[in-house]
Amino acid sequence: MVMISVRMLNKTDFIGSLAKGLKVIEAFRAERPRLAISDVSEITGLDRATARRCLLTLHELGYAAYDGKFFTLTPRIMRLGMGALAALPLAQMVQPWLDQLSEQIGQSTSVSILDENEIVYIARAVQRRVMSIGLMPGSRLPAHSTSMGRVLLSGLPEAEARALIESSDLTPRTAFSLTDPEEIMKRIGLVREQGYAVIDQEVESGLRSIAVPLYGSSGRMVAALNTGVAAVQAEAGDLVPLYLAALLKVQDGLRRVLR
Repeated sequence: MVMISVRMLNKTDFIGSLAKGLKVIEAFRAERPRLAISDVSEITGLDRATARRCLLTLHELGYAAYDGKFFTLTPRIMRLGMGALAALPLAQMVQPWLDQLSEQIGQSTSVSILDENEIVYIARAVQRRVMSIGLMPGSRLPAHSTSMGRVLLSGLPEAEARALIESSDLTPRTAFSLTDPEEIMKRIGLVREQGYAVIDQEVESGLRSIAVPLYGSSGRMVAALNTGVAAVQAEAGDLVPLYLAALLKVQDGLRRVLR
């Protein structure tokens, strides 16, 4: 497949209206599922008239619902991403391993990749729901406060990881959330040293998770694997003896098949 960078495109090859429509779609998040025209205009930087046209087009095509004031995305929008995610060789290869691991440890497991300062779930095996947010392939969470995110950030050069953290919204999600970039960088450094990350209720109260990197056959980090559990253990460190060995076994198995 030939990849074309936007920077290489001629002006006549770039469709501005498509780019604006995609910005409008990306304005919707789990924490802001209902948006008015003025909200979308503010988030995207588009003028109100352009935001309105994009939203009404999405509504006409069935990708958004409209109650006269607020727009919400409909399940039809998943057509734009689910097919591509499911077709990713990485997602296809890790899913059977996730299913087996989840059955073995009795907990939900996930694999994600890094997209700027967020993680994107590409595969998931669910045993029981421990988060109030329903996670699925395509779901996004901030990288700096998640176990998989810190693993993926640890695989970057330090300057690049720091730039991503400093560009992130560090608003605390819980009383346990870290908000100091220096402290977050120290935790990422620790992840780099020990080879795994443990998060204690930073994303959501009552949730702990442990993650490890997934490497390709070339030795390059390609994704992160985790399990998230209810915070019923005495300490977050209890996740290490409970689940690390199983995660590392999957890490080793996938190293031979991922490219």
